Amino acid sequence: MGDLGIVVIGRNEGDRLRRCLDSLGTHAPPVVYVDSGSTDESVSLARSRSAEVVALDMSIPFTASRARNAGVGRLREVAPDVAYVQFIDGDCEIMPGWLDQGRDVLKDRADVAIVAGALRERDPEASTYNRLADVEWSVPAGETDYCGGVAMARMSAFTAVGGFDETVAAGEELEMCGRLMRDGWKVLRVDAPMALHDMAMTRFGQWWRRQVRGGYGAYDVVARFGDRSAFRGFRQQIRSSRAWALGWPAAVLVAALLGTWRGGPLSGACAAALVALVLPAQALRLAWKARRKLPDLRLALTHGCLTMLAKWAYLLGQLTHIADAQRGRRARLIEHKDAGLASGPT
Repeated sequence: MGDLGIVVIGRNEGDRLRRCLDSLGTHAPPVVYVDSGSTDESVSLARSRSAEVVALDMSIPFTASRARNAGVGRLREVAPDVAYVQFIDGDCEIMPGWLDQGRDVLKDRADVAIVAGALRERDPEASTYNRLADVEWSVPAGETDYCGGVAMARMSAFTAVGGFDETVAAGEELEMCGRLMRDGWKVLRVDAPMALHDMAMTRFGQWWRRQVRGGYGAYDVVARFGDRSAFRGFRQQIRSSRAWALGWPAAVLVAALLGTWRGGPLSGACAAALVALVLPAQALRLAWKARRKLPDLRLALTHGCLTMLAKWAYLLGQLTHIADAQRGRRARLIEHKDAGLASGPT
């Protein structure tokens, strides 16, 4: 695999990083591990697996984009003939055979800049959040406008567009894919096992921070790149979160006031209750719609309820970004995952 290189990024992944590096095989292509201020044994573990290590200067705001670009930079120094680069996060594991399959697709399709396969959750039964994530990763094969953080890229196309935008804290893959497609390249998802992801999410607080992070990142890219059609989904999510988190309570209050004014306290309470029922009705609608992917009724209902609750977390993320901007603070990454179990480089 002399024409293929691998860039792994991580921070305090512990045993997750061990599994990631071990999944690359004993005869893996050149591997660059980019560490973002880990306090565990990640760096020594990577070196014990013969990976090139890049330790980011954490005095500069961290983004996954910056880490991946730094990894590609080092990869080109140690393996200048590399034509393809596999990106993988330290909480993921490459599936057997994927590196050959992904590279073959890029060799056969000269018009494809990025190829990705199927991503699945490593332990979906560990929590409801993991099970929902497993469904989230399940997307159809075919041409797409988004690749995710685990994908294989054609080096010439990647460098031609300048790689990732290092100022984008979330949605960086979507932003880069938009530039690639604008230049005539295609992004392809194929029906082949690519990687396992370890969400490691067992608590509501982790889920909540992930939603806040989503709102923060969406507002960041829309505020700066809002004119690009690639971010239509982010714009819709922002409008939806505001409509529900702000508009729904306001509508309940207005219904109560108007009902009281026209017919007294009882009428006001009834009017407010009717309007309030719109929220659980929407949760039920989403649950019913999700039944195609979630045959478990309880899981579908959980999905509907969490989707509606996320509107408030998403709004909080937007407000956090606005506050950061007013203070002159650069967009940052909101972490939601706990550090992995510490482990030495065995």
